[in-house]
Amino acid sequence: MRCYPRVSAPLFCLFLVTTVTSMLPAQQEVVIYDEAKVPQFTLPDPLVGPNGEKIETAEAWNSKQRPYLIQLFETQVYGKAPAAPGKISYKVTESSDEAFGGKARRRQVAIQLTDDPEGPVLNLLVYLPKTDKPVPTFLMLSFYGNATVTDDPAVMLPTSWLRDNKDKGISGHKASEKMRGTSSGRWPIETILDRGYGVATAYYGDIDPDFDDGFQNGIHPYFNAEGQTKPKADEWGSIAAWSWGMSRALDYLQESEEVDGEKVISLGHSRLGKTALWAGATDTRFAAVISNNSGCGGAALSRRRYGESVQKINKSFPHWFCDNFVQYSHNEDACPVDQHELIALIAPRPCLICSAEEDRWADPHGEFLSGHYASPVYELLGVEGMGVEKMPAINEPVLSRLGYVIRPGKHDVTTLDWQRYMDFADRHVTKAAD
Repeated sequence: MRCYPRVSAPLFCLFLVTTVTSMLPAQQEVVIYDEAKVPQFTLPDPLVGPNGEKIETAEAWNSKQRPYLIQLFETQVYGKAPAAPGKISYKVTESSDEAFGGKARRRQVAIQLTDDPEGPVLNLLVYLPKTDKPVPTFLMLSFYGNATVTDDPAVMLPTSWLRDNKDKGISGHKASEKMRGTSSGRWPIETILDRGYGVATAYYGDIDPDFDDGFQNGIHPYFNAEGQTKPKADEWGSIAAWSWGMSRALDYLQESEEVDGEKVISLGHSRLGKTALWAGATDTRFAAVISNNSGCGGAALSRRRYGESVQKINKSFPHWFCDNFVQYSHNEDACPVDQHELIALIAPRPCLICSAEEDRWADPHGEFLSGHYASPVYELLGVEGMGVEKMPAINEPVLSRLGYVIRPGKHDVTTLDWQRYMDFADRHVTKAAD
């Protein structure tokens, strides 16, 4: 049993103790929302190597431990994604310097994801403030397409499969004019532009539609080997595919002279918060990573089994992870990694973990603890970790390089959340780099 250097005695007693599996039924069906019912568990130490050796230098972390942990997450959790294409192919399909009454530039870009001209296309929407300098930019996938994030009539409707949603005017899995601006409450674009940031977004279904059909749709079939009909047990599920797609968007943003390619922030909410974390862990070109209400498979510790468990997420969304992850349903302690090590893989780059008080399904306390237990890696690499021993109170954000915020309310993205994202980026991405 290993005690991390920064763990307080109460946390040590509660969380870093010998595993007692008898406290948890073999087939957990009741959702745990009571801290007293959280089973005892032992977390793997991110600074202990595969042979038990202590990782004590940044060189050892970067050359040995980080690749080792990436390999474990690839083969046991998210699945291995294919290599980046040798050259990105894209076309600017629409452009204007008069968006939002003339205050912003709008670019719509079709990014070809494969060599097949009939293959999947990622349609990227970019808004940038008018300036002569390259702009730091938030990159965030959307759930229903670019036309939902704004009522701008010039934004193209998605053509990919959409989940039916009466409130958004979507039926028959097809887009309609009724969907314009229906998610704009989560996207205060003009406020973001006024703060000096760009916004880039694309529909995650352009990469891989979010339903389980054995990976016969989306990007996966284009990378199957001859005779292969679905990914192998250690190959990419949908989260890894969406993350891979975020990197393809970053390919374009780094080529754009209008975007500061060294200051692109990977951001996501809910399942796309999981996606943003994995994208940031695997692609070190992202300047910073922000997850919002990412929960199980994202920032929350799996071994806590609080709220959504590994069993429940695998049962409800079997396509999100690689098939190897199924073996850890009701068996979280057997997994060689936990989510604090995902956060550690982002080090030493800035990372902000955001929770909501009423979003117990996503386990806010477990999200905080992942940041807490990732802090020793940040410190080993010569930067500050979370810097607090206890979970902060509501609306008392910790905006250290490895930060944590919990706000009142439910599972959502709010204007207050965006204020925190930009405050964090001001401190660790823009001003820190000047």
